[in-house]
Amino acid sequence: MNARRAAAWRLPALLMLAIGLLLPALAAARSLPPAVETLAGPLRLAGEGEMRWFGLKLYDAALWVEPEVEPVAATRSAGHALALRYARAIDAGRLVDTSIDEMRRIGGHDEASLARWRTQLMQALPSVAAGDTLVGLHRPGRGASFWHEGRLTAHVDDPALARAFFAIWLDARTRAPALRARLLGLDGASR
Repeated sequence: MNARRAAAWRLPALLMLAIGLLLPALAAARSLPPAVETLAGPLRLAGEGEMRWFGLKLYDAALWVEPEVEPVAATRSAGHALALRYARAIDAGRLVDTSIDEMRRIGGHDEASLARWRTQLMQALPSVAAGDTLVGLHRPGRGASFWHEGRLTAHVDDPALARAFFAIWLDARTRAPALRARLLGLDGASR
């Protein structure tokens, strides 16, 4: 009888433990470092989605915008933050190379600018482990700031670089149109 009672309590206890371990991870994916709101002011969650490449989950993404601004307008003229919570480890060099390749693919940037931006992004984008979060804050007309796991990695005072970097996810020519639609709330299922 004691073995039955112990077995009956084991499953609920394991479920509670699993929930307790998952809640902090979910909260981290849906929150911003306090320094972001200190710099940008209050932001609201506009949309979220996940990025997969050939079926492999790369990261969860969340777009945060100013409270009274529509997400599409925010990407052009108002401050916004993009949080990426990685599902796997990725080397800094690969993050930077992929970012530069995507900026080149979207177009409108000369090779000298891309080379200069590569150097700046190497400061902003560190290697990530599974579960790590990178946050970028775009301040149109001024530049961008980046955080890794809540720690500031760089302020970039280059409006063109900031615009090109955030276009990777938010421009109509993105490689991930379904993710863009979810981030901008264009699909009706962003939250």
